Amino acid sequence: MRKLLLRSSLALTLSATALTGCSSTTNPGVIGSDRQQLLLVSSEQVLQLSAQSYNQTLQEARKKGVLDTDPAMKARLERIANRLIPQVSAYRGDAARWNWDVHTIKSDQLHAYVMPGGKIMVYPGIVDRLNLTDAEIAAIMGHEMAHALREHARERMSSQYATQAGIGIAASVFGLSQGQAQLATIAGDLGISRPHSRTQESEADKIGLVLMAKAGYDPNASLTLWQKMQRASKGAPPQFLSTHPSSGNRLAALSALIPDVMPYYNQARQ
Repeated sequence: MRKLLLRSSLALTLSATALTGCSSTTNPGVIGSDRQQLLLVSSEQVLQLSAQSYNQTLQEARKKGVLDTDPAMKARLERIANRLIPQVSAYRGDAARWNWDVHTIKSDQLHAYVMPGGKIMVYPGIVDRLNLTDAEIAAIMGHEMAHALREHARERMSSQYATQAGIGIAASVFGLSQGQAQLATIAGDLGISRPHSRTQESEADKIGLVLMAKAGYDPNASLTLWQKMQRASKGAPPQFLSTHPSSGNRLAALSALIPDVMPYYNQARQ
């Protein structure tokens, strides 16, 4: 009975917030941009927080002597980014005017990200260890740029806010113990947050594929990229416990979408 009441409370809370906070950060009718988003946190708040985090990251990396240690690598990444950035206007006009920035942090980690507002960070280890081509780098960069375009960080913060609000209401109304409330939090993570994160990852795959194709990079490179990532990520957790789609599911989805984006690639090559 408590489980049923808790689910009902969560559903009512999320439904209420959805009525007041659902919109979209990107233009409708473009591949990967058809989902409505729960946006309870302002874009300005997220940009302020991300700018502080990004500047702190740069300062710490500079102090440690690991920031932009390979000029040739940085120049290569900037060339790729400069081909991708003009394509973002297909999703949102303001993004082409963001203060885009590209940096590297010397590390062997397989890691790259784009923070809100267009701050691109690549760890050279992902390029060197996987022996990436420019097109494969474009697949990574396009994927990460998609997270920024769709403001996925803002959306995750909003989702967590709504989930925690629902659990708090349930605990108060139904007298849940601390242990029960903790279990509800775990259930919310596995049942709401993680699947939502996987939805965002799949969405970023689609948008990234469009961006790279429009920039003149062969979309098939996305498949070779994730095949390399799959070989390098042995022992990954089951999909239901992961914030990322399984490699097999990801590759299948990308393969199915490539024919739809090939016209963009062919046009860019002409």
